[in-house]
Amino acid sequence: MSAPGPRAAAPAAPALFAPPELTGDLWERAAGRLLAKTLAEFAYEEIIEPVPAPGPVPEAAAPAAGATPHTLRLDNGEILSFRARRGSYGGWRVDQDSIELQDHDHPERRPFHDPVRFLVLARRLLGLDGATLGHLVRELTATLAADARLDHTAVSSARLAELSYAELEGHQTGHPWLVLNKGRVGFSAEDADAWAPEGRTPVRLPWIAVSTALARYQGIPPLADPERLYDQELDAATRARFAAALRDRGLDPAGYLWLPVHPWQWDEAILPLFAPAVARGEIVPLPADGDLRLPQQSIRTFLNVSRPERHTVKLPLSVLNTLVWRGLPTERTVAAPAVTAWMQGLYDTDAYLKEECRVVLLGEVASVAVEHPVYDHLPEAPYQYKELLGAIWREPLEGRLDPGERARTLAALLHTDPEGRAFVAELVDRSGLAAESWLRHLFAATLPPLLHFLYRYGTVFSPHGENAIVVHDAHDVPVRLAIKDFVDDVNVSEEPLPERDTMPDDVRATLLTEPAAFLPQFIQSGLFIGVYRYLAPLCEEQLGVPEAEFWSLVRAEILKYQARFPELKERFEMFDLLAPRLERLCLNRNRLHTDGYRDRPHRPHATVHGTVPNPLHRP
Repeated sequence: MSAPGPRAAAPAAPALFAPPELTGDLWERAAGRLLAKTLAEFAYEEIIEPVPAPGPVPEAAAPAAGATPHTLRLDNGEILSFRARRGSYGGWRVDQDSIELQDHDHPERRPFHDPVRFLVLARRLLGLDGATLGHLVRELTATLAADARLDHTAVSSARLAELSYAELEGHQTGHPWLVLNKGRVGFSAEDADAWAPEGRTPVRLPWIAVSTALARYQGIPPLADPERLYDQELDAATRARFAAALRDRGLDPAGYLWLPVHPWQWDEAILPLFAPAVARGEIVPLPADGDLRLPQQSIRTFLNVSRPERHTVKLPLSVLNTLVWRGLPTERTVAAPAVTAWMQGLYDTDAYLKEECRVVLLGEVASVAVEHPVYDHLPEAPYQYKELLGAIWREPLEGRLDPGERARTLAALLHTDPEGRAFVAELVDRSGLAAESWLRHLFAATLPPLLHFLYRYGTVFSPHGENAIVVHDAHDVPVRLAIKDFVDDVNVSEEPLPERDTMPDDVRATLLTEPAAFLPQFIQSGLFIGVYRYLAPLCEEQLGVPEAEFWSLVRAEILKYQARFPELKERFEMFDLLAPRLERLCLNRNRLHTDGYRDRPHRPHATVHGTVPNPLHRP
């Protein structure tokens, strides 16, 4: 036996680093804020039930206006106390500087700012099993790390008002209702640094070629041929490189479709789970194109910042974040362009939407769906394995705005800068309008198109803060609405309506249907509870608009629409937005109780728990 040769030198260990945002002060500030949110949202969903506690104001801070003392008894008998004010829909707003803990070792109250320890001290109160608690701690800590990073790089509201739509997205703090809004299960710290929106790092996306034996292309009529899409998205030199990469392997480019791929997804999901297809040359890696793109709040969506006139691209990402795995379901990816064509067909023949509202529908105009040869044929398999590979191209905002107009997501209006100034207050000041007048413009811009789709067509979007985009004029006054994400977030009533008779069968089979009585929930929970519930107290605190007046302005805009279209009176009753009470949809209960972290064959839906009073109701 021959002697072994010399050993190769061991590779050098990678250098370790600690992110600059991981400092005690930043962590404490983010933790206190997240604990206050946890208490508020858990109380809103009645996961916890704090009780009023008469007594002196805690010395930790001056009380917030209208806030009253409350207490919560933890598992071991210790008392958590805080001040909170109640708001619309039975919501809570907790003063984070007032949170104190009275424990057994220290009878006096002491400031308490640790949401992770709260989960541990209240695990029985919260009804958590051990596995769920373990995962919750991981998601909560990851969310806190992202919040600390945002605090480290935060800028003033005045500076934010100057940013482009794509840049502004990287400063947003995430879903206002979900406590675990940046958990991103699957990402490492380095992954989050590279791919999270708060990293604000433009990236070049690599592409892959997938055999038409596996991949299916769909496009709206002007893009029915994939070559038309590639003509718009790729320059001639890039297309030549892609074709050459296939020919160099003896493959015919005519038998392949091209699509961008998220590098994390390629490494974590595609190479392991599509390995046979890669080995057979059915999936072939290609170079990156030359464009820089920024990840948006949805994490899997990228805006082209090099060439803003090119499409936004939405890619699957097998990361668990805000309740679901962020993949692209194969059948819905295939259907996306057909849904867009139908929605835009309604728009094109409706003068109110097109000429008066001038609503912008950012359609999903082309898609490539790649079926997994095993998982897509296993109905009982976890849904995350049926959403692994594909791409959706969405129309960009560029070219849809008038000169001087600027677009910002609804979520941006809830942002508060390091000095405590709300972004909405900055915009109102810049507009030169009185606060009530500015809010009237906001509601006149956002509500009529949503109401018209609901009442006229029995069709609703999910106009949450990230999907609904407010277009402002050159003076920062809201003037109209842009909407995106059709195939995932458009729902229709189960009851047939003559205005929907032209809906194609493939669209009818794709869109989710709901009873007419439930359909308004998408506006009530997505917009009124999910956005305006937080905007109203901000406007009261910083703009001097009482919360009751805020909701009166919303109601007035709904009644204005109804007076404009009296022939739809039966629809106003069928899709009742003004009922005295509505079902309480719960998002945090899903994670804690309903779904937890269990695998399931279908995506989860919001849990319903009890009812809440409707501030839009007037007897």
